[in-house]
Order: sequence, then C-alpha cells, then structure tokens
Amino acid sequence: MFRSVRHMIYDLIEWRSQILSGTLPQDELKELKKKVTAKIDYGNRILDLDLVVRDEDGNILDPEQTSTISLFRAHEIASKQVEERLQEEKSQKQNMDINRQAKFAATPSFALFVNLKNVVCKIGEDAEVLMSLYDPLESKFISENYLVRWSSCGLPKDIDRLHNLRAVFTDLGSKDLKREKISFVCQIVRVGRMELRDNNTRKLTSGLRRPFGVAGTPGV
Repeated sequence: MFRSVRHMIYDLIEWRSQILSGTLPQDELKELKKKVTAKIDYGNRILDLDLVVRDEDGNILDPEQTSTISLFRAHEIASKQVEERLQEEKSQKQNMDINRQAKFAATPSFALFVNLKNVVCKIGEDAEVLMSLYDPLESKFISENYLVRWSSCGLPKDIDRLHNLRAVFTDLGSKDLKREKISFVCQIVRVGRMELRDNNTRKLTSGLRRPFGVAGTPGV
C-alpha cells in the first residue's frame, strides 16, 4: 500500500509541475487534468476515503448548485470509473503473475549454489566432508556428493582452495521443485586409525574410512 501511494504521489508531483509550467496546449492540459483527477479518485478509493464527485472537466461539483439527481448520477459514473480502474489493475497483476509462473515453469532446470566457509567440528584426523540433497519423504539422495577433503589441522587438504570451496548442484528440474521436502545433508567421514584413542604405534593403521558425523537442514 505504501509503495502504491508513493508512486501515485510521484506521478501527481510530476503532473503538477507540467501544469504549472504553462507550456502545454489547451487540449493536452485538459487531458492531463483528467489524469490528475482520475489518479486522485483512484488513490482515495484504495485508501477507503470518500469519493469526490466531479463534472466532465474534473471540477468538484458544488452540492449547493447541483441537483440531487445530478449528484447521484455523477456519483454513479465516478464509482463505475474507479471500479473499472481497480479491475484493470487487478487483471494486469494477475496477467503478470501468470506470465511469471509460465516463465518459471518453462525453465528446463535450476541450480543450487553452495559456498563452504569452514568445518567447525573437531575431528582429530583427516576427514572427508560430503554434501548432497536428500528427499526425506522418499528416503533417498537426489544429487551427487560434493566432496571436500579436510585435514587434521582444520584446513582443506588442497590449501589452494582455501576460501574458494564452492559448488553448484545443477539440473534440478521442475520435478525436484515440486517435492514436498528437500534437505541439505552434510556427512563427515574420518580417515585414519581404527580408534582415535589408540596410542600404540604397533597397532596403528591408516586410511580407514569411519563414519564420524552427519547434519542436515529441515526439509524445505
């Protein structure tokens, strides 16, 4: 409502400047005054204010000089014009919404951009961080994994990718958008010894992949 009234006020200010400039021909001046009065009546209507009854030139009718029947007929005409304007605005908005939906539906695929800032989970060894999209209702993953290898020092193993861990989940079609819920799941796999507390060097192993943790967003 505020934006609508603001746009109308800007239009009235601009038109007022044109009228006061005194450079408009009489026919254009007359048409511009009609636009001004129509805009004012429309604004009063959407703000639930009183309807101002006017004559053909846009001047306010004087109830002391105008008969009751003439006032009634003028009021009917003004109400009809304002209602037609409201219906026109509503129809234009519906058409815009339909066109937007049609354009959205016609798009063959969509994408989800992911930017990994940091992994704050204390793992203790090297790890693999896997991110994917999951349908909780069908209990299945609907995308491939985005894999980041994380070192025991708390940094990416590929140090050149520091602050540049980005991925795009592509080819998400209309079917995926119509799913009731989609979750973003992050899995952490520890890579190293069988047990973290095993300090006996003779029993140490390396390269074993062990599930460590998982997290996910609520279905959206």
